[in-house]
Amino acid sequence: MSEEKKWYAIYTKPRWEKKVSALLAQKSLEAWCPVQKIRRQWSDRKKTVLEPLFKSYVFVHVSEKEKTDVLRTGGVVNFVYYLGKHAVIRQREIDTIKAYLLEEGAQISVESWESLAENIKVQVTQGVFMNSTGTVVRSSHKKVYVRLESLGQVMMVEFPVAHVERLAER
Repeated sequence: MSEEKKWYAIYTKPRWEKKVSALLAQKSLEAWCPVQKIRRQWSDRKKTVLEPLFKSYVFVHVSEKEKTDVLRTGGVVNFVYYLGKHAVIRQREIDTIKAYLLEEGAQISVESWESLAENIKVQVTQGVFMNSTGTVVRSSHKKVYVRLESLGQVMMVEFPVAHVERLAER
């Protein structure tokens, strides 16, 4: 088994992200729960709180043999899988998120596929149609059907959800 450490995403119980990160740190396992400052309003006061950026996710930097220790940690549900294997997160993606969160006033909005409702404007981020914009016709948790309008013609193209991002409303 390789001793090389890689970044993985793990699922946690709901609202356990920071607890899981602390529990993994107690086991001397490198874990990162990205948080951002959010201003919350209660009926009697306003408060700035640190809220996890990704709901029910924590990132871990572990070797193959440390994966069992991760799974034996309270609050951990499982590793995130992609194409039947533990999803590996690139170091540069972790570094990009960390760098952005250090910027003054940084706010990241993470949206799930459910937010890609009909008639939402999106931009294609990968593939042959990269940088094309279109309108969502319908979506499921794995595929988005987008109407691309160019040259006076309409194309209906199916994309994996990960290949499109919602455009900011103006």
